[in-house]
Amino acid sequence: MAAFDEMGLEGETPRRVYAKVARWLEKSPPELLASRRSQAEFMFRRIGITFGVYGDKEAAERLIPFDIVPRVLSRREWTKLEAGLIQRVTALNLFLKDVYGARKVLKEKIVPEELILRNPHYRPEMIGHRAPHDVWVHIGGIDIVRIDDADFYVLEDNARTPSGVSYMLENREVTMRLMPDLFAAHRVAPVDDYPDELLETLTSVAPHPDVAKPTIVVLTPGPFNSAYYEHSFLADKLGVELVEGRDLFVENDVVFMRTTLGPKRVDVIYRRVDDEFLDPLVFNPHSVLGVAGLIGAYLAGNVTIANAVGTGVADDKAIYSYVPDLIKFYLGEEPKLKNIQTFRCREPADLAYVLERLDQLVVKEVNGSGGYGMLVGPHASQAQRELFAAKLKADPANYIAQPTLALSTCPASFDSGVAPRHVDLRPFVLSGAKGVRIVPGGLTRVALTKGSLVVNSSQGGGTKDTWVVDDPLDGEEG
Repeated sequence: MAAFDEMGLEGETPRRVYAKVARWLEKSPPELLASRRSQAEFMFRRIGITFGVYGDKEAAERLIPFDIVPRVLSRREWTKLEAGLIQRVTALNLFLKDVYGARKVLKEKIVPEELILRNPHYRPEMIGHRAPHDVWVHIGGIDIVRIDDADFYVLEDNARTPSGVSYMLENREVTMRLMPDLFAAHRVAPVDDYPDELLETLTSVAPHPDVAKPTIVVLTPGPFNSAYYEHSFLADKLGVELVEGRDLFVENDVVFMRTTLGPKRVDVIYRRVDDEFLDPLVFNPHSVLGVAGLIGAYLAGNVTIANAVGTGVADDKAIYSYVPDLIKFYLGEEPKLKNIQTFRCREPADLAYVLERLDQLVVKEVNGSGGYGMLVGPHASQAQRELFAAKLKADPANYIAQPTLALSTCPASFDSGVAPRHVDLRPFVLSGAKGVRIVPGGLTRVALTKGSLVVNSSQGGGTKDTWVVDDPLDGEEG
């Protein structure tokens, strides 16, 4: 099955939403595109937007490659996608409230009990406790793919500490500078108000609504973290302090920040530190990244942690397969976005099916991320498939499998010319006390290697600017 190209390449008539991009590419000589690529790389280096690669001694800091050709979605496509994202994140928040509360989803046997209670990201400390304003996933990164002109599929849910929003914002800035003519030819929905939307979301979930201006901080593991650039970027854009664990302390179940003027009470912590490192008194006793007593202050209702402690149980890849059922259970609605067919290797029949078809499937660890711990069967060697077969037999509950979809492609610019490359999309969904909001677009990630389906930056993927534009008129050329 040939991949659906979102613009239309190799002699096809471009889709109307891409008509102006297609004409711009046709008129742009190779040397101009090469110049724009070089300028983009220079701008990202000057900005200093890098990410770390753990275990890579050759290059501790890398630029994520940026492709200059924007990905374009029509307003009609975005409206459909937005409704599905709001529905999905609403259901995930209700699910988290339930599994740490009444557990109706377990009593009704919608989800197997052991998938929750034995999940490494399930936090018993949260049982019986409400997240402030019943919001658990304040910032959700929902990875979306498409295989045709009509349907969007959810690839996975990121409910813990989703990253990449800094690239969404910087990509837009660079695109506007490098291609002002192409940008001006479209009515592109803005994304630059994301920091304001995020600040409003975090402000709305402060534990004490009577505080006129709650103190918000961004908690980072520090400069050696792979996403440290983003942490500092967001703190700057939000106009709040970037802190490490050593900058905070807890007294009488209240969190304070050390400042030159003395201690200052903290109301909301946008944490980019995983649960197990947040508080050495509760989780990992050897952690130097968190704050002793933080969970006590949180459970006492004196501080909001975003995303909430224990959200990892909602982005487990085995739980992913039940999200359509969760939407029906909590909302009484049919899912607006499709799931990819998923085989749960913990179930003997599914395991047998997967083992017989390893050359056709993608196998993933249920708690894996970043493109690690997975097998892309059609592109793997026989030895790699045999190794994974052994892993599956040894620990089947740790894996799920999915068919290899013909992910859509978008045009990308290279020295050799413009060519299609597979893409996904990570919109950022903000949930606060006043509802759910999403800036139009998100981070498009692109697999820059021909034929590759792996878009993760740690695996050689790049990014694109994502435009949501007004729907072209039916009679428009192209």
